[in-house]
Amino acid sequence: MDATNYGPGLLGFLIVAGIGLALFFLLKNMNKQMKKIQVPHDGREDEQSGNGPKA
Repeated sequence: MDATNYGPGLLGFLIVAGIGLALFFLLKNMNKQMKKIQVPHDGREDEQSGNGPKA
């Protein structure tokens, strides 16, 4: 084996794969939590754009 021939090996691959797997599950859970959020509608956005109730 040549002393100049080396690489990250199996340990490096397992670490990167583990981080990728953790990221996948974190993003999946974040999307599930974001879908639970309900934004209250108070009509202020409509009044600013001119689509609100006429005075």
